[in-house]
Amino acid sequence: MDKLKYKNVIIMVVFLIFSMQFSTKAMHIGEGFLPPMWCLFYYVISAPFFLNGLKYINKNTSKNKDLKMLLAMVAAYCFVLSSIKLPSIAGSSSHPTGTALGAILFGPSTMSVIGAIVLLFQALFMAHGGLTTLGANTFSMAVVGPIISFLIYNAFKRRNKKTAVFLSAALGDLSTYLITSIQLALAFHTGQEGIAASFIR
Repeated sequence: MDKLKYKNVIIMVVFLIFSMQFSTKAMHIGEGFLPPMWCLFYYVISAPFFLNGLKYINKNTSKNKDLKMLLAMVAAYCFVLSSIKLPSIAGSSSHPTGTALGAILFGPSTMSVIGAIVLLFQALFMAHGGLTTLGANTFSMAVVGPIISFLIYNAFKRRNKKTAVFLSAALGDLSTYLITSIQLALAFHTGQEGIAASFIR
């Protein structure tokens, strides 16, 4: 039975890798797309979550060395899943993030670090997102998304675990998209249109 599970996981990972499109269309919020003030703002508000996540990871991996391998697997899963993109408007795209799994297993603090690392690798090697917008992308995908996923899972897990996992992943992704929409609306609204209208568009 265990061999069958591992075989199925390997087949899924290979399928996901080969279904990825390695083009240079930007994912998340693209490099240079946000004004410098907003870039700095999102770096500042993401930093405490990242530092707290580092402390949490150091504390738990020092007690249990086997967690490092599981953390690496969650990071790889998150990287592959969030590389499947569906183009959107206004400098962004929609895609599954994979952060819900890590939030369920380790909590949202850990995912702030793993998510930031995933986003950094995507920015450097796949031209998805960017270094200037790393703080903004980290805040939406690695901070808010995992927090929502964690809260949703804990709210529903006693009723039905499968439903809890589904809602956790779906609503965690949706919250990431909503935060990205808010970030773009704050940076690029016009006086006539306003932030709310830009967000809805």
